[in-house]
Amino acid sequence: MYQELDIDIQMDVDSIQEIKIVPSILNVICKTTGMGFAAISRVTDKNWVACSSIDKINFKLKSGDQLELNNTICNEIREHGEKVIIEDANEDLYYSSHPSPSLYGYKSYIAVPIYRKNKDFFGTLLALDAKPTKLKSPEVLEMFKMYADLLSLHLEMADELRSVKLALREEQKIAELRETFIAVLGHDLRNPVGTTRLSADIILKQDLPKPILRQVEIIKASSYRMQELITNLLDFAKGHLGDGIKLKLDRNRKKLTTELKQVIAEARGLDPSREIISSFKLDESVLCDPHRLAQLLSNLLGNALKHGCREEPINVSVGIVDRNFEIAVSNGGEKISDLKINNLFKPYYKEQNPKNETGLGLGLYIVSEISKAHNGEVSVKSNDDKTTFTFKMPLVGRQID
Repeated sequence: MYQELDIDIQMDVDSIQEIKIVPSILNVICKTTGMGFAAISRVTDKNWVACSSIDKINFKLKSGDQLELNNTICNEIREHGEKVIIEDANEDLYYSSHPSPSLYGYKSYIAVPIYRKNKDFFGTLLALDAKPTKLKSPEVLEMFKMYADLLSLHLEMADELRSVKLALREEQKIAELRETFIAVLGHDLRNPVGTTRLSADIILKQDLPKPILRQVEIIKASSYRMQELITNLLDFAKGHLGDGIKLKLDRNRKKLTTELKQVIAEARGLDPSREIISSFKLDESVLCDPHRLAQLLSNLLGNALKHGCREEPINVSVGIVDRNFEIAVSNGGEKISDLKINNLFKPYYKEQNPKNETGLGLGLYIVSEISKAHNGEVSVKSNDDKTTFTFKMPLVGRQID
């Protein structure tokens, strides 16, 4: 009687079929014993299913075919866990009366149990033939035992691989949902943040008491910070959703200089008490995305403002050095350890520091991604006196104004 296989049994059948050495094992068994049929069966308390077979005697049993469980000797092997050897069913004291030999037309039969690593019964490795066969030799028994152990090992590997794939698939689904959520959230927050900043600009132009204007300046500065976080979120989500950071390349030196100086001006406005010293030596055009490099500088400056010593100036230098375009941001403060430097450019990495409580740990990761998009690199040098982040990219082709 044939039953529809449940998914676990079908997966076990598939696992056996995916083991490349199975056909060779079955072929060697037939050649060594002289028998015409060999197979691997999956046996449960309800099913007998052929996982793989080699048939030279027209037994007509192929992969996926089922036998009535109670008519099989394999069902008894499942219950008592011992091998069964029949050299001649007509002469065998026990199996001469068993329904299986006469029902399926075989005289000789051998089957050994296959167990999983956790000792659960899987099925049998078996062979049979219509003629009597000498099977009770140490060599034959050792061969069957060795192959059964080998199949058990391969099943263990298949089970582990299946578990890893399922876990990976689940992690991928969670990651995709998380990144989609980030992208949607970042996109939907842009408009209210932009409205907040615009409203702050309008209010600042009014003739209001200074304490109120100072609060409005704080609102404006906070909106810039929120916009920076949103931009980083969107870039991170796009990068992990496969789009990567897109560049709009331009050689306009004036545009690049204007964008970078605007970032510095905004940083000064956000914290007027901090001294920011800038140096521009840009006497050649650079093929780049000015907006993205401004974003890179904004993140580096934001990092310096947050972590640098307030009593020491922040230095920003922009220029051409040894045929490379460079942006360097330096600040005083505590030395960054080598261990922390190795993790700085990883997403969501945040140093255990009260100053990081409001951050997302994406700023320097975005800096790294913008650098890579420009075929450049970003590096960090830190000692007891100062810390310097340097973005460097090679000049491409002939630079023109």
